[in-house]
Amino acid sequence: MATLYDTLGVHAHASDEEIKRAYRKAAMKWHPDRNHGAEDTARAAFQEIKDAYAILSDAEQRKVYDAVYAEQMRAFEAQLARRQRAQAKCEAAARAADEAAYAEMVSLAMRFADEGHNRDVLFGVLLGRQCEPQRAAQIADSVAALQTARREEAQAAQKTKDAKKQAKAAAQSARTKAEAGADDSPEATAETGTAQTNQATDHDAHRSGGADHSGDAQHDARQDVKHDEPASGIHPASTLSNLWLQFLHGLRF
Repeated sequence: MATLYDTLGVHAHASDEEIKRAYRKAAMKWHPDRNHGAEDTARAAFQEIKDAYAILSDAEQRKVYDAVYAEQMRAFEAQLARRQRAQAKCEAAARAADEAAYAEMVSLAMRFADEGHNRDVLFGVLLGRQCEPQRAAQIADSVAALQTARREEAQAAQKTKDAKKQAKAAAQSARTKAEAGADDSPEATAETGTAQTNQATDHDAHRSGGADHSGDAQHDARQDVKHDEPASGIHPASTLSNLWLQFLHGLRF
């Protein structure tokens, strides 16, 4: 809202001398005789400058103008504030409605994407719901990209899970092989060989001892047979020879 001070190009608290100098300068600039070819525009501006100076150069008229202007400014500012608040409220309501419509379209696209439909189907569904083509394309592209990213993330998570499972199985297999290898180690083999050797030695000793006892038993049996052999078993010729030898031996002495 332009004021008389603005017309003269001075501030609201300008002195009378400042107002006079500003008027002379503006009058010379917009005098019709100095604006050939734009006399009408210059004449209108020159008249406004004269009217502004007529009021501001008079102390009483300037005081009234300042009071009226201040009141008008307050009313104008209040009206402007009301207009701005109403406009902001309308803009907020429109923005909320637009956001709700956008969220509804996104939810619809997500539902069809979860059912396995591709981007073109999403775009067609949004157009069928009276969605603007540019917004429908934007939503379809975003939802399709999000669905692809989720699918890839799920596949990566599954691969990671399978890899962990395989690593765990490999570790378990390695531990089993390590435990089996520990049983086949040189110390275990030596202990097993020693035990087998001792067992064989005990078995041989048992067999040898049995053989010795068997031989002793057979020898004793033969000795018993010799001692138990009856005299009647001696040959008669041998008996006579022994007697004869004893006789000759007695004659010799």
